[in-house]
Amino acid sequence: MVLDSSVMSVSISQLVEEFDTTVSMIQLAITLYALVMAALMLTGGKIGDLFGRLRIFRIGLVIYAIGSLMTALAPTVGVLILGWSFIEGAGAALVLPALAALVAGSYQGAARARAYGIIGGVAGAGIAIGPLLGGWLTTEYSWRWVFAGEVVFVVFVLAVSSWITDDHVREKFRLDVVGAILSALGLALVVVGVLQSGTWGWIQPVQSPITPFGFALTPFVIGAGLLVLWAFLAWERRVANRGRVPLLDVANLRIPALRSGLASLLAQNLVLLGIFFAVPLYLQITQGMDAFQTGLRLLPTSIAMLAAAAIGARLGGRFGARALVRVGLLTIAVACLVIIATIEPQLATTPFAIGMALVGLGTGLLASQLGNVVQSSVPADARSEAGGLQYTAQNLGSSLGTALIGSLMVGALAASVLGLIADDPDIESAVSDQVTVQVSSGIEYIPPAQAEQALLDAGIPADQVDDLVANYSAAQLMGIKVGMLACAAAALLALPFTRRLPDRKGTIPAD
Repeated sequence: MVLDSSVMSVSISQLVEEFDTTVSMIQLAITLYALVMAALMLTGGKIGDLFGRLRIFRIGLVIYAIGSLMTALAPTVGVLILGWSFIEGAGAALVLPALAALVAGSYQGAARARAYGIIGGVAGAGIAIGPLLGGWLTTEYSWRWVFAGEVVFVVFVLAVSSWITDDHVREKFRLDVVGAILSALGLALVVVGVLQSGTWGWIQPVQSPITPFGFALTPFVIGAGLLVLWAFLAWERRVANRGRVPLLDVANLRIPALRSGLASLLAQNLVLLGIFFAVPLYLQITQGMDAFQTGLRLLPTSIAMLAAAAIGARLGGRFGARALVRVGLLTIAVACLVIIATIEPQLATTPFAIGMALVGLGTGLLASQLGNVVQSSVPADARSEAGGLQYTAQNLGSSLGTALIGSLMVGALAASVLGLIADDPDIESAVSDQVTVQVSSGIEYIPPAQAEQALLDAGIPADQVDDLVANYSAAQLMGIKVGMLACAAAALLALPFTRRLPDRKGTIPAD
Protein backbone atom coordinates (compact mmCIF):
# COMPACT_ATOMS: atom_id res chain seq x y z
CA MET A 1 0.00 0.00 0.00
CA VAL A 2 2.82 2.43 0.73
CA LEU A 3 4.38 1.43 -2.57
CA ASP A 4 1.69 3.14 -4.64
CA SER A 5 2.55 6.80 -4.21
CA SER A 6 6.27 6.24 -4.81
CA VAL A 7 5.50 4.20 -7.94
CA MET A 8 3.27 6.96 -9.25
CA SER A 9 5.88 9.63 -8.52
CA VAL A 10 8.26 8.22 -11.14
CA SER A 11 5.44 7.52 -13.62
CA ILE A 12 4.08 11.07 -13.81
CA SER A 13 5.37 11.84 -17.30
CA GLN A 14 3.84 8.67 -18.78
CA LEU A 15 0.53 9.32 -17.00
CA VAL A 16 0.44 12.90 -18.31
CA GLU A 17 1.06 11.69 -21.84
CA GLU A 18 -1.28 8.71 -21.68
CA PHE A 19 -4.24 10.59 -20.23
CA ASP A 20 -3.50 13.87 -22.04
CA THR A 21 -3.62 15.73 -18.72
CA THR A 22 -1.35 17.93 -16.61
CA VAL A 23 1.30 17.28 -13.98
CA SER A 24 -0.85 19.13 -11.45
CA MET A 25 -3.70 16.67 -11.98
CA ILE A 26 -1.45 13.65 -11.35
CA GLN A 27 0.05 15.34 -8.29
CA LEU A 28 -3.50 15.90 -7.05
CA ALA A 29 -4.19 12.17 -7.41
CA ILE A 30 -1.04 11.32 -5.41
CA THR A 31 -1.92 13.76 -2.63
CA LEU A 32 -5.54 12.62 -2.48
CA TYR A 33 -4.43 9.00 -2.01
CA ALA A 34 -2.53 9.81 1.20
CA LEU A 35 -5.19 12.29 2.29
CA VAL A 36 -8.07 9.82 1.95
CA MET A 37 -6.15 7.31 4.04
CA ALA A 38 -5.32 9.89 6.71
CA ALA A 39 -8.91 11.16 6.85
CA LEU A 40 -10.52 7.71 7.19
CA MET A 41 -8.05 5.82 9.42
CA LEU A 42 -9.81 6.54 12.73
CA THR A 43 -13.14 5.51 11.25
CA GLY A 44 -11.57 2.37 9.78
CA GLY A 45 -10.20 1.39 13.18
CA LYS A 46 -13.60 1.78 14.85
CA ILE A 47 -15.31 -0.26 12.13
CA GLY A 48 -12.82 -3.04 12.92
CA ASP A 49 -13.84 -2.93 16.59
CA LEU A 50 -17.51 -3.00 15.61
CA PHE A 51 -17.51 -5.85 13.07
CA GLY A 52 -14.30 -7.77 13.87
CA ARG A 53 -10.74 -6.89 12.98
CA LEU A 54 -9.96 -9.93 10.81
CA ARG A 55 -13.25 -9.61 8.93
CA ILE A 56 -12.65 -5.91 8.22
CA PHE A 57 -9.03 -6.70 7.27
CA ARG A 58 -10.37 -9.04 4.57
CA ILE A 59 -13.15 -6.71 3.43
CA GLY A 60 -10.66 -3.85 3.18
CA LEU A 61 -8.38 -5.99 1.02
CA VAL A 62 -11.25 -6.77 -1.35
CA ILE A 63 -12.10 -3.06 -1.65
CA TYR A 64 -8.43 -2.30 -2.23
CA ALA A 65 -8.22 -4.93 -4.97
CA ILE A 66 -11.29 -3.48 -6.69
CA GLY A 67 -9.65 -0.06 -6.68
CA SER A 68 -6.36 -1.53 -7.98
CA LEU A 69 -8.14 -3.28 -10.85
CA MET A 70 -10.05 -0.10 -11.72
CA THR A 71 -6.76 1.82 -11.70
CA ALA A 72 -5.02 -0.76 -13.90
CA LEU A 73 -7.83 -0.51 -16.47
CA ALA A 74 -8.52 3.25 -16.08
CA PRO A 75 -9.43 4.82 -19.46
CA THR A 76 -9.37 8.40 -18.09
CA VAL A 77 -7.66 10.34 -15.32
CA GLY A 78 -11.02 10.68 -13.57
CA VAL A 79 -11.35 6.89 -13.32
CA LEU A 80 -7.73 6.74 -12.12
CA ILE A 81 -8.47 9.17 -9.28
CA LEU A 82 -11.67 7.33 -8.36
CA GLY A 83 -10.03 3.90 -8.36
CA TRP A 84 -6.68 4.77 -6.81
CA SER A 85 -7.12 7.85 -4.66
CA PHE A 86 -10.58 7.11 -3.29
CA ILE A 87 -11.37 3.37 -3.50
CA GLU A 88 -7.87 2.11 -2.77
CA GLY A 89 -7.44 4.79 -0.11
CA ALA A 90 -10.70 3.72 1.58
CA GLY A 91 -9.67 0.05 1.45
CA ALA A 92 -6.31 0.88 3.02
CA ALA A 93 -8.08 2.80 5.79
CA LEU A 94 -9.86 -0.44 6.74
CA VAL A 95 -6.84 -2.72 6.39
CA LEU A 96 -4.08 -0.82 8.17
CA PRO A 97 -5.67 -0.20 11.62
CA ALA A 98 -6.83 -3.82 11.67
CA LEU A 99 -3.34 -4.94 10.68
CA ALA A 100 -1.75 -2.99 13.54
CA ALA A 101 -4.24 -4.41 16.07
CA LEU A 102 -3.93 -8.00 14.78
CA VAL A 103 -0.14 -7.89 15.07
CA ALA A 104 -0.38 -6.48 18.59
CA GLY A 105 -2.75 -9.29 19.55
CA SER A 106 -0.58 -12.02 18.02
CA TYR A 107 2.76 -11.16 19.67
CA GLN A 108 3.90 -10.13 23.11
CA GLY A 109 6.95 -8.36 24.55
CA ALA A 110 10.16 -8.59 22.54
CA ALA A 111 8.46 -10.65 19.82
CA ARG A 112 5.95 -7.84 19.25
CA ALA A 113 8.76 -5.31 18.99
CA ARG A 114 10.50 -7.47 16.36
CA ALA A 115 7.23 -7.92 14.44
CA TYR A 116 6.65 -4.17 14.29
CA GLY A 117 10.27 -3.63 13.33
CA ILE A 118 9.83 -5.99 10.38
CA ILE A 119 6.54 -4.38 9.32
CA GLY A 120 7.97 -0.89 9.69
CA GLY A 121 11.04 -1.81 7.67
CA VAL A 122 9.01 -3.41 4.88
CA ALA A 123 6.62 -0.43 4.79
CA GLY A 124 9.48 2.04 4.65
CA ALA A 125 11.30 -0.01 2.04
CA GLY A 126 8.11 -0.05 -0.02
CA ILE A 127 8.45 3.71 -0.34
CA ALA A 128 12.03 3.30 -1.50
CA ILE A 129 11.51 0.25 -3.74
CA GLY A 130 8.53 1.92 -5.43
CA PRO A 131 10.64 4.18 -7.68
CA LEU A 132 12.81 1.22 -8.78
CA LEU A 133 9.89 -1.12 -9.46
CA GLY A 134 7.71 1.60 -10.93
CA GLY A 135 10.58 2.99 -12.98
CA TRP A 136 11.42 -0.40 -14.47
CA LEU A 137 7.82 -1.30 -15.30
CA THR A 138 7.10 2.21 -16.62
CA THR A 139 10.20 2.19 -18.81
CA GLU A 140 9.90 -1.38 -20.10
CA TYR A 141 6.14 -2.04 -20.00
CA SER A 142 3.49 0.13 -18.30
CA TRP A 143 2.69 1.53 -14.88
CA ARG A 144 -0.61 -0.42 -15.11
CA TRP A 145 1.21 -3.68 -14.36
CA VAL A 146 1.96 -2.48 -10.81
CA PHE A 147 -1.73 -2.25 -10.00
CA ALA A 148 -2.59 -5.48 -11.82
CA GLY A 149 0.09 -7.18 -9.71
CA GLU A 150 -1.48 -5.80 -6.53
CA VAL A 151 -4.75 -7.59 -7.37
CA VAL A 152 -2.88 -10.90 -7.61
CA PHE A 153 -1.07 -10.18 -4.35
CA VAL A 154 -4.34 -9.41 -2.53
CA VAL A 155 -5.76 -12.75 -3.70
CA PHE A 156 -2.71 -14.48 -2.20
CA VAL A 157 -3.03 -12.64 1.13
CA LEU A 158 -6.72 -13.49 1.35
CA ALA A 159 -5.91 -17.15 0.68
CA VAL A 160 -3.52 -17.32 3.67
CA SER A 161 -5.45 -14.98 5.96
CA SER A 162 -6.86 -18.00 7.81
CA TRP A 163 -3.42 -18.26 9.46
CA ILE A 164 -4.22 -15.04 11.35
CA THR A 165 -5.93 -15.38 14.72
CA ASP A 166 -8.23 -12.68 16.07
CA ASP A 167 -8.90 -12.92 19.80
CA HIS A 168 -10.68 -9.57 19.89
CA VAL A 169 -14.24 -9.66 21.21
CA ARG A 170 -16.46 -7.51 19.02
CA GLU A 171 -18.10 -4.57 20.71
CA LYS A 172 -21.66 -3.30 20.23
CA PHE A 173 -21.89 0.46 19.83
CA ARG A 174 -23.14 3.11 17.46
CA LEU A 175 -20.52 4.51 15.11
CA ASP A 176 -19.73 8.18 15.76
CA VAL A 177 -20.66 9.53 12.32
CA VAL A 178 -20.39 13.19 13.31
CA GLY A 179 -16.88 12.63 14.64
CA ALA A 180 -15.91 10.81 11.44
CA ILE A 181 -17.10 13.75 9.31
CA LEU A 182 -15.38 16.37 11.48
CA SER A 183 -12.04 14.55 11.59
CA ALA A 184 -12.00 13.92 7.84
CA LEU A 185 -13.02 17.51 7.02
CA GLY A 186 -10.46 19.06 9.39
CA LEU A 187 -7.55 17.00 8.09
CA ALA A 188 -8.60 17.63 4.48
CA LEU A 189 -8.72 21.40 4.93
CA VAL A 190 -5.27 21.52 6.55
CA VAL A 191 -3.63 19.39 3.84
CA VAL A 192 -5.38 21.18 0.96
CA GLY A 193 -4.34 24.54 2.41
CA VAL A 194 -0.69 23.49 2.60
CA LEU A 195 -0.86 21.83 -0.83
CA GLN A 196 -2.26 24.93 -2.52
CA SER A 197 0.10 27.33 -0.76
CA GLY A 198 2.53 27.14 -3.69
CA THR A 199 -0.24 28.29 -6.03
CA TRP A 200 -2.21 30.64 -3.78
CA GLY A 201 0.75 32.03 -1.81
CA TRP A 202 1.18 31.80 1.96
CA ILE A 203 0.32 35.40 2.85
CA GLN A 204 0.75 37.54 -0.27
CA PRO A 205 -1.76 36.41 -2.94
CA VAL A 206 -0.25 34.81 -6.06
CA GLN A 207 -3.04 32.91 -7.83
CA SER A 208 -5.48 32.85 -4.92
CA PRO A 209 -9.10 32.42 -6.12
CA ILE A 210 -10.26 34.90 -3.48
CA THR A 211 -8.26 37.31 -1.32
CA PRO A 212 -9.91 37.79 2.10
CA PHE A 213 -8.80 41.15 3.54
CA GLY A 214 -6.16 41.29 0.81
CA PHE A 215 -4.41 38.09 1.95
CA ALA A 216 -3.98 34.74 0.20
CA LEU A 217 -6.60 32.08 0.90
CA THR A 218 -4.02 29.65 2.35
CA PRO A 219 -3.98 30.74 6.04
CA PHE A 220 -7.77 30.90 6.13
CA VAL A 221 -8.18 27.34 4.79
CA ILE A 222 -5.55 25.96 7.19
CA GLY A 223 -7.09 27.94 10.06
CA ALA A 224 -10.55 26.58 9.20
CA GLY A 225 -9.12 23.05 9.25
CA LEU A 226 -7.56 23.58 12.68
CA LEU A 227 -10.85 25.01 13.95
CA VAL A 228 -12.75 21.95 12.67
CA LEU A 229 -10.22 19.64 14.36
CA TRP A 230 -10.72 21.56 17.62
CA ALA A 231 -14.48 21.06 17.20
CA PHE A 232 -13.82 17.36 16.57
CA LEU A 233 -11.95 16.98 19.87
CA ALA A 234 -14.68 18.90 21.71
CA TRP A 235 -17.33 16.66 20.15
CA GLU A 236 -15.42 13.51 21.12
CA ARG A 237 -15.28 14.65 24.76
CA ARG A 238 -19.02 15.29 24.66
CA VAL A 239 -19.73 11.84 23.21
CA ALA A 240 -17.57 10.17 25.88
CA ASN A 241 -19.22 12.18 28.68
CA ARG A 242 -22.63 10.93 27.49
CA GLY A 243 -21.49 7.34 27.90
CA ARG A 244 -21.29 6.58 24.17
CA VAL A 245 -18.28 5.22 22.27
CA PRO A 246 -16.38 8.09 20.62
CA LEU A 247 -14.45 7.77 17.38
CA LEU A 248 -11.38 8.85 19.35
CA ASP A 249 -11.02 8.43 23.08
CA VAL A 250 -9.38 11.78 23.81
CA ALA A 251 -8.22 10.43 27.17
CA ASN A 252 -5.73 8.21 25.32
CA LEU A 253 -4.00 11.32 23.99
CA ARG A 254 -2.95 12.03 27.58
CA ILE A 255 -0.64 8.98 27.40
CA PRO A 256 2.85 10.52 27.02
CA ALA A 257 4.39 7.66 25.03
CA LEU A 258 1.47 7.65 22.58
CA ARG A 259 1.78 11.39 21.93
CA SER A 260 5.54 11.13 21.39
CA GLY A 261 5.13 8.11 19.15
CA LEU A 262 2.52 9.80 16.97
CA ALA A 263 4.55 13.01 16.67
CA SER A 264 7.63 11.01 15.69
CA LEU A 265 5.67 9.01 13.10
CA LEU A 266 4.32 12.21 11.55
CA ALA A 267 7.85 13.66 11.42
CA GLN A 268 9.26 10.43 9.95
CA ASN A 269 6.87 10.41 6.99
CA LEU A 270 6.97 14.18 6.49
CA VAL A 271 10.75 14.07 6.14
CA LEU A 272 10.86 10.85 4.10
CA LEU A 273 8.20 11.93 1.59
CA GLY A 274 9.78 15.38 1.40
CA ILE A 275 13.09 13.75 0.47
CA PHE A 276 11.36 11.50 -2.03
CA PHE A 277 9.80 14.56 -3.61
CA ALA A 278 12.99 16.61 -3.84
CA VAL A 279 15.50 13.92 -4.86
CA PRO A 280 13.59 12.53 -7.88
CA LEU A 281 13.17 16.09 -9.15
CA TYR A 282 16.93 16.57 -8.98
CA LEU A 283 17.65 13.26 -10.70
CA GLN A 284 15.03 13.60 -13.44
CA ILE A 285 14.89 17.34 -14.11
CA THR A 286 18.52 18.36 -13.55
CA GLN A 287 20.32 15.10 -14.35
CA GLY A 288 17.93 13.97 -17.08
CA MET A 289 17.53 10.42 -15.75
CA ASP A 290 14.61 8.21 -16.69
CA ALA A 291 12.30 6.49 -14.20
CA PHE A 292 14.41 3.32 -13.88
CA GLN A 293 17.70 5.19 -13.46
CA THR A 294 16.06 7.29 -10.75
CA GLY A 295 14.93 4.15 -8.95
CA LEU A 296 18.45 2.71 -9.02
CA ARG A 297 19.84 5.85 -7.35
CA LEU A 298 17.27 5.43 -4.55
CA LEU A 299 18.08 1.75 -3.96
CA PRO A 300 20.65 2.38 -1.16
CA THR A 301 17.82 3.85 0.92
CA SER A 302 15.77 0.68 0.59
CA ILE A 303 18.62 -1.68 1.46
CA ALA A 304 19.73 0.36 4.47
CA MET A 305 16.14 0.77 5.67
CA LEU A 306 15.46 -2.97 5.70
CA ALA A 307 18.73 -3.71 7.50
CA ALA A 308 18.28 -0.94 10.08
CA ALA A 309 14.68 -1.96 10.82
CA ALA A 310 15.71 -5.57 11.44
CA ILE A 311 18.70 -4.64 13.59
CA GLY A 312 16.85 -1.84 15.40
CA ALA A 313 14.12 -4.21 16.55
CA ARG A 314 16.77 -6.22 18.39
CA LEU A 315 18.59 -3.18 19.76
CA GLY A 316 15.43 -1.66 21.23
CA GLY A 317 15.58 -3.77 24.39
CA ARG A 318 19.21 -2.82 24.99
CA PHE A 319 19.14 0.91 24.30
CA GLY A 320 15.44 1.83 24.41
CA ALA A 321 13.13 3.38 21.86
CA ARG A 322 14.00 6.96 22.82
CA ALA A 323 17.72 6.57 22.10
CA LEU A 324 17.21 4.78 18.79
CA VAL A 325 14.61 7.27 17.54
CA ARG A 326 16.88 10.18 18.42
CA VAL A 327 19.82 8.55 16.64
CA GLY A 328 17.53 7.94 13.66
CA LEU A 329 16.41 11.58 13.46
CA LEU A 330 19.99 12.85 13.78
CA THR A 331 21.11 10.42 11.09
CA ILE A 332 18.40 11.67 8.72
CA ALA A 333 19.44 15.28 9.36
CA VAL A 334 23.08 14.44 8.59
CA ALA A 335 21.96 12.52 5.49
CA CYS A 336 20.11 15.57 4.18
CA LEU A 337 23.23 17.71 4.61
CA VAL A 338 25.35 15.10 2.77
CA ILE A 339 22.85 15.07 -0.11
CA ILE A 340 22.78 18.88 -0.21
CA ALA A 341 26.57 18.83 -0.71
CA THR A 342 26.10 16.57 -3.78
CA ILE A 343 23.38 18.68 -5.47
CA GLU A 344 25.48 20.17 -8.24
CA PRO A 345 25.20 20.26 -12.05
CA GLN A 346 27.12 16.96 -12.11
CA LEU A 347 26.00 14.15 -9.79
CA ALA A 348 28.62 13.06 -7.23
CA THR A 349 27.66 9.38 -7.40
CA THR A 350 29.40 7.92 -4.32
CA PRO A 351 28.63 10.72 -1.81
CA PHE A 352 25.05 10.80 -3.06
CA ALA A 353 24.69 7.04 -2.51
CA ILE A 354 26.13 7.43 1.00
CA GLY A 355 23.59 10.17 1.76
CA MET A 356 20.69 8.05 0.51
CA ALA A 357 21.92 5.08 2.55
CA LEU A 358 22.00 7.28 5.65
CA VAL A 359 18.38 8.28 4.94
CA GLY A 360 17.47 4.59 4.96
CA LEU A 361 19.50 3.91 8.10
CA GLY A 362 17.80 6.70 10.06
CA THR A 363 14.31 5.90 8.82
CA GLY A 364 14.78 2.20 9.50
CA LEU A 365 15.70 2.91 13.13
CA LEU A 366 12.52 4.96 13.54
CA ALA A 367 10.37 2.34 11.85
CA SER A 368 11.76 -0.39 14.09
CA GLN A 369 10.49 1.33 17.24
CA LEU A 370 7.50 3.59 16.70
CA GLY A 371 4.81 1.07 15.75
CA ASN A 372 5.53 -0.96 18.87
CA VAL A 373 5.63 2.18 21.05
CA VAL A 374 2.19 3.30 19.84
CA GLN A 375 0.54 -0.11 20.27
CA SER A 376 2.23 -0.94 23.58
CA SER A 377 1.26 2.39 25.14
CA VAL A 378 -2.52 1.76 25.03
CA PRO A 379 -4.80 -0.87 26.62
CA ALA A 380 -5.65 -3.95 24.55
CA ASP A 381 -9.18 -2.68 23.81
CA ALA A 382 -7.74 0.48 22.23
CA ARG A 383 -5.44 -1.22 19.74
CA SER A 384 -7.59 -0.55 16.68
CA GLU A 385 -7.93 3.08 17.68
CA ALA A 386 -4.16 3.28 18.20
CA GLY A 387 -3.67 1.71 14.78
CA GLY A 388 -5.96 4.34 13.30
CA LEU A 389 -4.00 7.10 15.02
CA GLN A 390 -0.70 5.55 13.92
CA TYR A 391 -1.59 5.47 10.24
CA THR A 392 -3.37 8.80 10.42
CA ALA A 393 -0.13 10.35 11.67
CA GLN A 394 1.91 8.57 8.98
CA ASN A 395 -0.35 9.49 6.06
CA LEU A 396 -0.85 13.03 7.33
CA GLY A 397 2.94 13.31 7.44
CA SER A 398 3.12 11.94 3.89
CA SER A 399 0.57 14.47 2.62
CA LEU A 400 2.20 17.38 4.42
CA GLY A 401 5.71 16.28 3.41
CA THR A 402 4.97 16.43 -0.30
CA ALA A 403 2.81 19.56 0.00
CA LEU A 404 5.00 21.56 2.40
CA ILE A 405 8.42 20.68 1.01
CA GLY A 406 7.10 21.13 -2.53
CA SER A 407 5.70 24.55 -1.65
CA LEU A 408 9.02 25.66 -0.12
CA MET A 409 10.93 24.43 -3.16
CA VAL A 410 8.68 26.30 -5.59
CA GLY A 411 9.03 29.47 -3.51
CA ALA A 412 12.81 29.10 -3.38
CA LEU A 413 12.93 28.46 -7.13
CA ALA A 414 10.98 31.65 -7.87
CA ALA A 415 13.03 33.79 -5.48
CA SER A 416 16.33 32.40 -6.78
CA VAL A 417 15.37 32.91 -10.44
CA LEU A 418 14.37 36.51 -9.85
CA GLY A 419 17.52 37.21 -7.84
CA LEU A 420 19.89 35.70 -10.40
CA ILE A 421 18.20 37.50 -13.30
CA ALA A 422 18.32 40.84 -11.47
CA ASP A 423 22.06 40.40 -10.80
CA ASP A 424 22.93 39.25 -14.34
CA PRO A 425 24.33 42.22 -16.34
CA ASP A 426 23.88 40.34 -19.65
CA ILE A 427 20.09 40.29 -19.35
CA GLU A 428 18.29 43.36 -20.63
CA SER A 429 15.98 45.21 -18.26
CA ALA A 430 12.97 44.77 -20.56
CA VAL A 431 13.53 41.00 -20.66
CA SER A 432 14.05 40.94 -16.90
CA ASP A 433 10.74 42.73 -16.36
CA GLN A 434 8.91 40.35 -18.71
CA VAL A 435 10.31 37.24 -16.98
CA THR A 436 9.52 38.71 -13.54
CA VAL A 437 5.87 39.06 -14.51
CA GLN A 438 5.77 35.47 -15.76
CA VAL A 439 7.51 34.06 -12.65
CA SER A 440 5.20 36.01 -10.36
CA SER A 441 2.19 34.32 -11.97
CA GLY A 442 3.61 30.85 -11.28
CA ILE A 443 6.70 28.72 -11.93
CA GLU A 444 7.37 24.98 -12.06
CA TYR A 445 10.28 22.56 -12.22
CA ILE A 446 10.73 21.57 -15.86
CA PRO A 447 13.76 20.33 -17.88
CA PRO A 448 16.07 23.10 -19.19
CA ALA A 449 15.25 22.20 -22.82
CA GLN A 450 11.56 22.65 -22.11
CA ALA A 451 12.26 25.95 -20.36
CA GLU A 452 14.25 27.13 -23.38
CA GLN A 453 11.37 26.37 -25.72
CA ALA A 454 8.88 28.08 -23.39
CA LEU A 455 10.99 31.24 -23.35
CA LEU A 456 11.26 31.28 -27.13
CA ASP A 457 7.50 30.75 -27.44
CA ALA A 458 6.99 33.71 -25.07
CA GLY A 459 8.87 35.97 -27.48
CA ILE A 460 12.10 36.31 -25.50
CA PRO A 461 15.00 37.25 -27.84
CA ALA A 462 17.11 34.22 -28.71
CA ASP A 463 20.35 35.93 -27.58
CA GLN A 464 18.90 36.27 -24.07
CA VAL A 465 17.45 32.76 -23.74
CA ASP A 466 20.75 30.98 -23.00
CA ASP A 467 21.50 33.24 -20.03
CA LEU A 468 17.95 32.86 -18.72
CA VAL A 469 18.08 29.06 -18.96
CA ALA A 470 21.46 29.01 -17.17
CA ASN A 471 20.01 31.10 -14.34
CA TYR A 472 16.90 28.91 -14.23
CA SER A 473 19.03 25.74 -13.99
CA ALA A 474 21.06 27.26 -11.14
CA ALA A 475 17.84 28.30 -9.39
CA GLN A 476 16.54 24.73 -9.65
CA LEU A 477 19.56 23.47 -7.73
CA MET A 478 19.02 26.12 -5.07
CA GLY A 479 15.32 25.23 -4.75
CA ILE A 480 16.11 21.54 -4.30
CA LYS A 481 18.77 22.38 -1.70
CA VAL A 482 16.21 24.46 0.21
CA GLY A 483 13.82 21.50 0.15
CA MET A 484 16.48 19.16 1.54
CA LEU A 485 17.50 21.73 4.16
CA ALA A 486 13.85 21.94 5.25
CA CYS A 487 13.81 18.14 5.62
CA ALA A 488 16.90 18.30 7.83
CA ALA A 489 15.30 21.06 9.92
CA ALA A 490 12.09 19.03 10.30
CA ALA A 491 14.09 16.03 11.57
CA LEU A 492 15.87 18.20 14.16
CA LEU A 493 12.65 19.94 15.21
CA ALA A 494 11.15 16.51 15.95
CA LEU A 495 13.81 15.75 18.58
CA PRO A 496 12.04 17.53 21.49
CA PHE A 497 8.93 15.42 20.86
CA THR A 498 10.89 12.22 21.59
CA ARG A 499 11.35 13.08 25.25
CA ARG A 500 8.38 11.00 26.39
CA LEU A 501 9.38 7.85 24.52
CA PRO A 502 10.37 4.93 26.79
CA ASP A 503 14.04 4.37 27.60
CA ARG A 504 15.79 1.00 27.78
CA LYS A 505 14.09 0.25 31.09
CA GLY A 506 10.71 1.10 29.63
CA THR A 507 10.36 4.19 31.83
CA ILE A 508 9.08 7.58 30.65
CA PRO A 509 10.31 10.84 32.24
CA ALA A 510 7.76 12.86 34.16
CA ASP A 511 6.79 16.39 33.13
